[in-house]
Amino acid sequence: MNEVFQIERDGGVERWTLHDPGTRNALSEPMVVGLYEATLRAQKDTALRVVVLTGAAGAFSAGGSLGAFASAIGQPLQPGESDPLIPVNRRFGDVLHALCALPQMLVCAVDGPAMGGGFGLLCCADHVIATERSVFATPEVTLGLPPAQIAPFVWQRLGDAKARQCLLQGRSYSGEEARALGLVDELVADGALGTALRARLTEMLRTAPGAMASSKRLLQLLRDEVADLRDEAAIAFADALRGPEAPAGLTAFAKKQPPPWAPKS
Repeated sequence: MNEVFQIERDGGVERWTLHDPGTRNALSEPMVVGLYEATLRAQKDTALRVVVLTGAAGAFSAGGSLGAFASAIGQPLQPGESDPLIPVNRRFGDVLHALCALPQMLVCAVDGPAMGGGFGLLCCADHVIATERSVFATPEVTLGLPPAQIAPFVWQRLGDAKARQCLLQGRSYSGEEARALGLVDELVADGALGTALRARLTEMLRTAPGAMASSKRLLQLLRDEVADLRDEAAIAFADALRGPEAPAGLTAFAKKQPPPWAPKS
C-alpha cells in the first residue's frame, strides 16, 4: 500500500487522499506515482462513478516536494549530462493530463491550503468544494521557479487574464476570493465539508454513467486543442531549479525572509 496516497471505495465512489500530514501533503514522487497509477486504473473501471480527491489533516496540498531535488538546486549540469529532474517533473504533467481524461466525475474537496501543484490539481476537477478557511496560491515565481506543469491547466480553468494574475504575481486567495476567481465552485463553512460533499455526491450519482462519460469525452476534445507543453514545462522547471534564482528564493523562504529581488523595506 502507498502510505502517502490512500484509496477508499464505497460502491461507485472512490476517495483518493493525499496523505503526508508532516509535509501538508506535499506532492512527493511516491504520491505522484500513486495518483498516476490510480488514474490509469480508474480509466478502465466501468463501475466507478465518482472520484473524490482530498487531502489529510487539514490541508489539501502544499504543492510540489523539492526534498528529492535538494542536491540539484543551483547546480548546473555537467557537459553531456542528461537532467534527471526533467522526467520527474514531466511525470506530474502526466498526472494532470490523466486526471482531466478521467471518464468519471472528479470532485476535489479542499480544507486548508492548496498551493502550487495542489492548485493545479484543482484545475483538473469537474467540481471543487472548499471550506472558508482554505487558502489558494501559486507562489512559484516568488521562489524563483516557473509554475511550469500547472500553467496550461490554470489557464484553461480560469482564462487568460485570471491565469496571468495567479501565475505571474504569486498571489494568495481566500476561499471567497477563489470562488470569485472561478477556481472554487462551492464554498462551505468550516466543519461542513463532509455534509456538503455527501449532498453533492447524491446529485452526481443521479447522472447516467454512459452519458456523463460521453460528455466528458467531448469536453476533453476541446481541451486537447490546446498545445501539450509537458516537455517544455519540464525543461523550464529543471533549468530554473539549477539556475541562480531558485536557491536564493528557496533559501529566503526557508528563513522567512524576502527574496533578494523583492523591494527593500
